Amino acid sequence: MAAPFTAEQAGQLLDFSQKLDISLLDAVVNCFYSNVGPQHQLSQQVLTQFKENPEAWTRVDSILEFSSNQETKYFALQILETLIRTRWKALPREQCDGIKKYIVGLVIKLATDSTAQEKVFLAKLNIILVQIVKQEWPRNWPSFISDIVGASKSSESLCTNNMAVLKLLSEEVFDFSSGQMTQVKAKHLKDSMCSEFSQIFQLCSFVLDNSQSISLVGATLETLLRFLNWIPLGYIFETKVISSLIYKFLNVPAFRNVTLKCLTEIAGIQANDQYGEQFVVMFTLVMNQLKQMLPLSTNIREAYKNGQDDEQNFIQNLALFLCTFLKEHAMLIEQKPELQNNLLEALHYLVLVSEVEEKEIFKICLEYWNALAADLYRENPFSTSHSPLMLSQQSMPPRRQLYLPVLSKVRLVMISRMAKPEEVLVVENEQGEVVREFMKDTDAINMYKSMRETLVYLTHLDYADTEHIMTEKLYKQVDGTEWSWKNLNTLCWAIGSISGAMHEEDEKRFLVTVIKCLLILVVPGLKHQELLGLCEQKRGKDNKAIIASNIMYIVGQYPRFLRAHWKFLKTVVNKLFEFMHET
Repeated sequence: MAAPFTAEQAGQLLDFSQKLDISLLDAVVNCFYSNVGPQHQLSQQVLTQFKENPEAWTRVDSILEFSSNQETKYFALQILETLIRTRWKALPREQCDGIKKYIVGLVIKLATDSTAQEKVFLAKLNIILVQIVKQEWPRNWPSFISDIVGASKSSESLCTNNMAVLKLLSEEVFDFSSGQMTQVKAKHLKDSMCSEFSQIFQLCSFVLDNSQSISLVGATLETLLRFLNWIPLGYIFETKVISSLIYKFLNVPAFRNVTLKCLTEIAGIQANDQYGEQFVVMFTLVMNQLKQMLPLSTNIREAYKNGQDDEQNFIQNLALFLCTFLKEHAMLIEQKPELQNNLLEALHYLVLVSEVEEKEIFKICLEYWNALAADLYRENPFSTSHSPLMLSQQSMPPRRQLYLPVLSKVRLVMISRMAKPEEVLVVENEQGEVVREFMKDTDAINMYKSMRETLVYLTHLDYADTEHIMTEKLYKQVDGTEWSWKNLNTLCWAIGSISGAMHEEDEKRFLVTVIKCLLILVVPGLKHQELLGLCEQKRGKDNKAIIASNIMYIVGQYPRFLRAHWKFLKTVVNKLFEFMHET
């Protein structure tokens, strides 16, 4: 509980002609964070007035030096940050230099020898320092880069903190500058960073080559990650950065995630014409390392489910790397027959990652599969009146032949994981009960649209394979080997999603099989010669509700079929009415 104080005592803090009572300020800050009621309101009023006073910044050094309360120190830093952002240009030069010198000295002191509690305070101080650098460098602090590089050589702990400062500066200048500074100012800072980057690069290279400190190497890799999207490309492709990342850090558990992020950033660079061979070498080296770290036989779905946070992050970062590289540079690998096996292995990894039960990871993979399927279809869409089944492998485009075995696995993933369409209202809740949905899940709707588009492209590329996968999964619903509400729902949503993607005769044959299978599940006594011995009646109102809603959904998705087969429509509707009248 904070020590009590009167309004008169608290008001003394606002008299800037007197010496600041640090213990009283600590008591007021404590009261603000721990009390409620009148004392809290009084402390809030006093602190707000104190902070708004134009002379408040002159008290910052005393507060930071003598206060024993961490919250009070943060309060002082807020005052200083506001001064730097709003009034820095109006301060006399000697005062600017004094503040700058004081903050630099404090950062060096804490970075060299600080406790765990002070690490958080140091991180806030780093932000203040970067705000000063943005105001002062390069005009009033031309030696900043050489100063920070030189200071980094004095101790590993200081070097680790300086890496954090450089990372913050890079983010402020290149990532968050929009809306925070003028375009001219931002361009000036960016040009300055690029022109003086050689010193920073030499420091990073020295640390990565020589340091044995896990914290320092980790900080350096995190800092390098922020640099990779803006530094001149020669620093990436004409040095040993890529090989160092792959050989030295990728297979080290402590560094593998940040290393993979760095490689993903590099993979996203569009410079095939100039550095195509370097991209090919990078891909080959990464795949060789990856096969040692994560054998192709690994069940990635289970590994993710049972893994720690770090291991789960690695699988997500792996998805990002593979999708980014293949989207930007797959053509380079496709053109080299000796590397096509590496390409297929990368795609196999991506299929395995696509099976992971994590929505955000699946979205990453889905975006790539959508782009690949669309690209292969547009490259050579079926335009003849002949069935695609007649298309022999000899007449199939070479790229489609290359991707053929992978696309079948992708179809299976899409069918097994199809998202819920917007028009489906009957769902299974968290308690396993069948309920009507009243709130639209916009995320699921958007995912369904993307998955539907992907599966339609995949069906156009080989609709016989799509039909085969769907029919096999449907038979497994009937014989009970894969029976569950979730499995039946996703399969039926997938069947509905490809409406119009088949030739009319093939669509008719396929739909008759689908509807008969579903009716076998719900209508007693109905059997089909292909399914004799597989029929297991699904009793219970909830089971029948799910099956009936799926029948209605699929029928509604194929208007072309219904218009041509009124008798079939009448039969289906009558069976549904029979179900609805059951008690």
